[in-house]
Amino acid sequence: MPVRRRWQLIWGEATALLDRSRRLHWIDLFLVAELAGLLFGIVALARQFTHEKPPVAEIDLSPWALPLYTFYSLARGLIAYVFSLSFTLVYGYWAAKDRTAERVLVPVLDILQSIPVLGFMPGLLLVFVWLFPGSNLGLELAAIVAIFTGQAWNMTFSFYQSVRSVPESMQEAATVYRFGWWQRFKWVEVPYATMGLVLNSMMSMAGGWFFLMTIEGLEIGGEKYWSPGIGSYIKAATTGDRWDWGAIVAGVMAMTLMIVALDQLLWRPVVAWAQKFRVEEGGAQEEATSWFLDLLRRSRLVPVARDWLSRFRRPAVPVEPAKPAALADPTRPLRAGSFLSTAFLLLLGGGMIFGAVALFFLIRHLEFEQWRELVERAFLTLGRVLVTLVLATAWALPAGLAIGLTPKLSRILQPVVQVFASFPAPLLFPMAVYVLNRFGVSLDWGSILLLLLGTQWYILFNVIAGALAIPADLKEAATSYRITGWQRFRALYFPAVFPYLVTGWVTAAGGAWNASIVAEYIDFETPPLAARGLGASIMEATGSGDNALLAASVVVMSVVVVTFNRTVWRHLYQLADRRFSVQR
Repeated sequence: MPVRRRWQLIWGEATALLDRSRRLHWIDLFLVAELAGLLFGIVALARQFTHEKPPVAEIDLSPWALPLYTFYSLARGLIAYVFSLSFTLVYGYWAAKDRTAERVLVPVLDILQSIPVLGFMPGLLLVFVWLFPGSNLGLELAAIVAIFTGQAWNMTFSFYQSVRSVPESMQEAATVYRFGWWQRFKWVEVPYATMGLVLNSMMSMAGGWFFLMTIEGLEIGGEKYWSPGIGSYIKAATTGDRWDWGAIVAGVMAMTLMIVALDQLLWRPVVAWAQKFRVEEGGAQEEATSWFLDLLRRSRLVPVARDWLSRFRRPAVPVEPAKPAALADPTRPLRAGSFLSTAFLLLLGGGMIFGAVALFFLIRHLEFEQWRELVERAFLTLGRVLVTLVLATAWALPAGLAIGLTPKLSRILQPVVQVFASFPAPLLFPMAVYVLNRFGVSLDWGSILLLLLGTQWYILFNVIAGALAIPADLKEAATSYRITGWQRFRALYFPAVFPYLVTGWVTAAGGAWNASIVAEYIDFETPPLAARGLGASIMEATGSGDNALLAASVVVMSVVVVTFNRTVWRHLYQLADRRFSVQR
């Protein structure tokens, strides 16, 4: 193309853009301001990552430092989410498509989900700090990986189950149009899994925030490894003989504002956008809406950016239908893919064997009495977890049914519940411990309240989802036969939500086991408060730098959690599928 012609085209595009800018909506000015703020934040984050690590961790408790600290915590969470989503798509797809790998990958995922973040955080942090000496990069990477472990497992299980349960009609359509593995993944499997992946992403993001105060304010062997953020800000405010209640309240308010903004500006629009991928409707399900997404659709800059980005897309190639009889089984893996899967599986198995051997040599010197003490503590923690589930169910079951069965309540309260569920409960622990001390309640019992603060929302969310999914014809039949009150609850509502309730119990129990490490050991008191339990053992081993006792505590916790999952929870899942599924 001649140079003169090229400049004419560029000038024409610039003129058209200038003409559109004269008619910009105010949302466009907001987007420009947001992009400018994002650019400034990225520069500040890059400086934080590459800044020289100070010899003594210092956290500024001035309220003017909170906006930057809030951005640091948000950036760590979003970066971890990008890694979690990438891991989910690769690991979940691999486990769903390779039946041999599935037998290894799913149990490994179950074990990884049961390991608390402090079980590997000290070793992980020391390795990253050793790799990047004199820089904050190692500390930041360790914090991001720790947040990643609070996000990835829930999303991966959701994507794995969705890919496994793609309807046969969609698979047959992909076969007729001769879709390759990438086309199936892009146009069939990912769209089908999108709605569940989005909803689980919201819960996973909340799970990443849960240990924020511990991750950003970790201490190993008396040495502080603190990263500036909301978590370390509140921990610094609770360190010492006198707490800075002004800073504590300011930190809690900043975290609340960040969660509300993230919910309204990111998750609400994404949930509303993902409605187009739904393939079934619940009886009382209402369409999700987003005021921010409605504003974005009025923007004049967004279409310009979309048109500009569309130039870099490869044009779609039309695919002609093929005769179904002449095609092979679409689930049959390609030879190259099967070879790569086997190679990666052998590599993973080798890493697991190496890790098991290293773990054996680390804990082989522990005495029998130490193991007996850990087992006793594990059963005490198990008892607290079960009591927590009973208390949470007692209020979450009726409240969830009321919200899910009443469209008006669902529209008003569901966003509020999502904000409460996203708030990291450990940030409220200082206030809860203060109340417990005033009433003379020991941490052996008070830790149940602390566990309840962080795990009750899993049950409430799942009960709401189950109530929304009750078919309208069953409710109409109950009304026609005048089934009301307790009889309606026993004959319709409880059986319909029972499968969802079991899912809530499983996720709440997993969250409670992980939360036990911060609920059974309160280190912002002088001296520290400790309940007799396995979570306290993990925190005490972390603080003293006893890696052997820390590893043994994690092994005992993993064995108890996996055994409970494979016996009690699996039996309840089978019961829910056999007797209480509305699809049967």
